[in-house]
Parts: sequence; structure tokens; C-alpha cells
Amino acid sequence: MRPGIFIPDCLGPDLRDNPCECVAIAEAMGTLYHNPRCSKSRQALEIVQQSGVDCNVVEYLKHPLAAEQILSLLSRLRGGIKDIIRTNENEYKQSGFDRSSLDDSLAIARLLEEHPRLMQRPIYDNGEDAVIGRPPESIKEIL
Repeated sequence: MRPGIFIPDCLGPDLRDNPCECVAIAEAMGTLYHNPRCSKSRQALEIVQQSGVDCNVVEYLKHPLAAEQILSLLSRLRGGIKDIIRTNENEYKQSGFDRSSLDDSLAIARLLEEHPRLMQRPIYDNGEDAVIGRPPESIKEIL
């Protein structure tokens, strides 16, 4: 199974044993990249739940995304790709990341693969578009 893919127990053992089918289901119902310790992320989860939209919730700190998954997410992200990085964090400052690479998708993907805590949250991805939930209500535009 690819790292970063969370397969809920409610899908049952048949689907948990077939990650390709689970990924297709997750993409069909959208994905919320979530940090339960973040109030904005909790608010976004509540918005999704109240909307009635089926959603795969990925706690990206427990299930970090691979660089390829981050690149895919960046390709759908509305707004600037640099917005996905939490540049005010000490971990960012200590990472040595070259600020001139803030427009380089591959450099960003590698940074976030190595430092998943630097990924902005929450992010809702409906498979066609992805938005950063800052403010959380912004995810409503693609639900």
C-alpha cells in the first residue's frame, strides 16, 4: 500500500486488501488532508460532514504523503503552489529550503515529503480541484 493513503475500517477487509480500488473510491469522494490538532482543520471537517459529501480523511502527519502524491495535489491546487508551505514555522526556517524554489513544484514536494508538518492545512481535494481551507469556508466552493 502506498504511504499517505488512509483506508477507513468501514470499507471492510475486501477493499483494504485492494489499495487500487480504495484509491479510486477516495478520489471519487474527495479527500480532506487533516490535522485534528488544528482548529481550522476541525472546522473544515465539520463543514464537509454537514454538507453530506462523502470524504476520505487523511491525517497527513500519521500518513505522510509521498512526493508523487504531493505533486499531484499541487497540480490541482487553486492559488499559488507556495501557499501550501507553512513558511512561518521554525522547522521551515531550519530546513534550509531555498526561498527561490517557492515556485518549483518538485522542490516543494520534496520539502513536504521530508517535513510533512510544513504542509498547510486543511486541504480539500475533490479530484479535479484542491483548495487550502484558510478560511475553512473556502472549501465550500469545490464541495
